[in-house]
Amino acid sequence: MTTPTFLTDPPRFVFFTGKGGVGKTSIACASALSLARAGKKVLLVSTDPASNVGQVFGLAIGNALTAIPAVPGLSALEIDPEQAADAYRERIVGPVRGLLPDAEIASITEQLSGSCTTEVASFDEFTSLLTDTDGEIASFDHVLFDTAPTGHTIRLLQLPGNWTEFLEAGKGDASCLGPLAGLDKQKAMYAAAVDALADPQRTRLVLVARATRSALAEIDRTHGELATLGLSRQHVVVNGVLPAPSGDTDPLALAIHRREQAALAGMPAALKPLPLDLIELKAANMIGLDALGTLFETADGGTDLPPETGAVPEVADAPLRALIDEIERDHGLVMCMGKGGVGKTTVAAAVAVALAERGHEVHLTTTDPAAHLTETLHGDVEHLHVSRIDPAEATRAYRERVMATKGAHLDEQGRATLAEDLRSPCTEEVAVFQAFSRVIQESRRKFVVVDTAPTGHTLLLLDATGSYHRDVTRQLGPGLHAVTPMMRLQDPASTKVLLITLAETTPVLEAAGLQADLERAGIHPWAWVIDNSVAAAAPTAPLLRRRAAAELEQIDKIRTELADRYAVVPLLETEPVGVPALRALGEVSAPVAVR
Repeated sequence: MTTPTFLTDPPRFVFFTGKGGVGKTSIACASALSLARAGKKVLLVSTDPASNVGQVFGLAIGNALTAIPAVPGLSALEIDPEQAADAYRERIVGPVRGLLPDAEIASITEQLSGSCTTEVASFDEFTSLLTDTDGEIASFDHVLFDTAPTGHTIRLLQLPGNWTEFLEAGKGDASCLGPLAGLDKQKAMYAAAVDALADPQRTRLVLVARATRSALAEIDRTHGELATLGLSRQHVVVNGVLPAPSGDTDPLALAIHRREQAALAGMPAALKPLPLDLIELKAANMIGLDALGTLFETADGGTDLPPETGAVPEVADAPLRALIDEIERDHGLVMCMGKGGVGKTTVAAAVAVALAERGHEVHLTTTDPAAHLTETLHGDVEHLHVSRIDPAEATRAYRERVMATKGAHLDEQGRATLAEDLRSPCTEEVAVFQAFSRVIQESRRKFVVVDTAPTGHTLLLLDATGSYHRDVTRQLGPGLHAVTPMMRLQDPASTKVLLITLAETTPVLEAAGLQADLERAGIHPWAWVIDNSVAAAAPTAPLLRRRAAAELEQIDKIRTELADRYAVVPLLETEPVGVPALRALGEVSAPVAVR
């Protein structure tokens, strides 16, 4: 295995971050494997609520240290939000159970039931890994973090500073943090976490991207934001770069290679001085140790054609246009959901553009902290309104609204106390939920298309929606009725959930898991969209044909087992950016299937 630059003399903590779907998990797992095979004791940690580290290694990994049997010296840990929250609540409620009245125990438990507690609980585990100097974690030579997608990660890394500032200003409303007596200890732990993150001798940040303008622009933004947090030791990894076609006349391969090289040549100026590694595209999915062991190798020629695979079942009869035709029959909410990097923003924009150009009033919005819809649209469309549920703006507006209403009747000391409470980072969760609820209500009058945040963040938002629904229904008297946001999400006549995926093992497993989570919440996905399908693009280049052949099983699984209805969007020669390209995306059908 070739050692990339970012693994040369690595510090103890290494973070892998970047736009969803760029291959952070594969890079992190291959790095952990490389270090362990070099004789180091390594812990691989996922802070992504939608982690798939266990899928890569082929074993169950949960909220406890798990040794990887086939790799001596390597252990893994997935910070599971729900397990972390359960353990966190028990640490708080357990010691006082039996000492306080049942009603007070129930009140404390209710305070700790929201998504804010879930995030704080995950954060507590994260900071304990950075600050453990004499426990089990201290025995590891390296701790590698496979982080959540960019927006969630930046929030996670900002939380130590936010909580430290909040606690230094006063104890405030600590319902999410636990008993007031424990705050001093937490304050010291958060400060130590900030120190560890900002120390280049202890921490290295690896910015992972694909060779696309959008992914490189994303890590450029991340570079600047993390530098302001003190994380200055940064490396750039561009994953999945198509090798130069050798004597190949496949127009798709030639076009992809040209656009990737152009994106690399136009890399943002702030990134160019950083150490850079290019990881070549491989024919196989990065599942299992054998595949991971090849990730950092070069010249995967792909010279042998795959065996005869037959045609892709019904790909030519599953254009995105057919789904849009059905969506158009009645207004409502369309939610594009799935793993980061699978094309949710592109599909959401294509659906919104198609509906607007058919004369419908459409509101296209996003709940993704790292999303940039305007860059995808790159133009205006009549009847289309575009917005973003910006966490900072939503929080500012929420604080002003609370101070103007609840605070209007308080004295000066009461207003000061209320303002202090509203400085808690938990306030952002409430503000974003309220903005999301307003969007849901708007869909009663027009089409609203939502480009959601990557899976884990979205589930936290839905958890807040469910908590609100339970609160409302508990408080309603006999014979009273209210339509909550969750009820609209559960109503198939009001909401159509599109699960966006790639025809690869991990994204399909992720989408299937999301579908199961949604079903448990009473939300039934309406359709699946398979984006960027190599098989549907009918390539002739050997490497792309090998990747196309690997897609067939996943496409058939979606078609026959998972989806009520589905669409397949072929991999295109140019990035689908701008209104004309998005318009074409809503119309394109697959050409001749791979044979």
